[in-house]
Amino acid sequence: MIIHIDMDAFFASVEQMDDPSLRGKPVIVGGEQRGVVSTCSYEARVFGVHSAMPMATARRLCPQAIVVRGRYARYSELSRAIMAALGEFSPLVEQASVDEAYVDGTGLERLFGSLEELVMRMKERVREATGGLTCSAGAAPVKFLAKICSDINKPDGMFILRQEEVDDFLDTLPVGKIPGVGKRMVQSLQGLGVRTVGQLRRYSQDFMVRKYGKWGGVLYERVHGRDPRGIETERAAKSESAECTFNEDTRDRQFLQRMLLAHAERVGASLRRHGYRGRTVTLKVKYTDFSQITRSRTLPEGINATETIFDVGCDLLRELPLPQPVRLIGLGVSGFDAPVPQLLLPGAVKPVTQGLDPQVEARRQKLDAALDDLRSRFGNKAVQRGRLFTPAEKKSAASASDDDGTENSGDGAE
Repeated sequence: MIIHIDMDAFFASVEQMDDPSLRGKPVIVGGEQRGVVSTCSYEARVFGVHSAMPMATARRLCPQAIVVRGRYARYSELSRAIMAALGEFSPLVEQASVDEAYVDGTGLERLFGSLEELVMRMKERVREATGGLTCSAGAAPVKFLAKICSDINKPDGMFILRQEEVDDFLDTLPVGKIPGVGKRMVQSLQGLGVRTVGQLRRYSQDFMVRKYGKWGGVLYERVHGRDPRGIETERAAKSESAECTFNEDTRDRQFLQRMLLAHAERVGASLRRHGYRGRTVTLKVKYTDFSQITRSRTLPEGINATETIFDVGCDLLRELPLPQPVRLIGLGVSGFDAPVPQLLLPGAVKPVTQGLDPQVEARRQKLDAALDDLRSRFGNKAVQRGRLFTPAEKKSAASASDDDGTENSGDGAE
């Protein structure tokens, strides 16, 4: 059996646990004015607030809500404690996200009692490890069913689905409950007269593949209770990205380029830290009306140099019209090559990627290596690239340097 553990309103619950004055009150975690809701407490959900909702909408629905900014270092700390606690029961633990995990429960009944007892002990251990946070659990023969089951008796609940119960369970299950089936798919299926999994089972695999492509084949397997995915104890990263929502919408391309450089800095540093190079660079832009557009470019070779990622991002931005002001911009890298073995000393430069200007790439990699080394020793804010500053900030810094009797080149890293 596969057990899915899902923390209850994780970010909001952490805030309520750490600040007793928030308990029993509607709490929203996210940006104070703009952006979207990261998560919210169950008290806020009563008013219709939910994750990924625009903050302005959430405030209209629940004006009495207390909005707090996320403390992601704290959430990561507790996430590590949760995964360590689950690892006490089985070595086969797959962290699906910061607040959920799959555990292979095969054979664990011999060590911990019945499946019900095992799940209850897991839930109690998570509560102890986090200082009081609750989670919900689902147990089923395969992963997607375990995930569905963990949502049935939230919060602080559990639901166990045994093999002999799967067919009856799926027959009446709304198709929208299957992970991966979104609103558009639900509408398409409703056009076929399909509202439950039992109704969808009437269609053949050939029909599903012809109509929905590869995903149709996956869906056909799931509606018949099959899911070949096992527990992945080490999940390889598929992409690295960064994005931000602005305080004010803008069409200022110079400002947008500075944001892209900041994102490229963060993404590139992460890629180099993990030894990855990616071949596809993706630009994401969200406009005032929340419509979103993405543009990608795939290169012949993998890259991880900050300036190279930035250059491709700027090329994509130049090709993109701005019919409306921009509220969010993001930059990501995917299509990873195999990780590069970390055999070099800090500050050393890896071989230049083929297909790019060797001298330019060598210079960029040398600069990145130097910056990475400085930041690892003195902190991420110890040194910054000059182009990240506005002209006014550069002028202020230059004036301060003149007053100190020092020189400021204003070029490269500062």
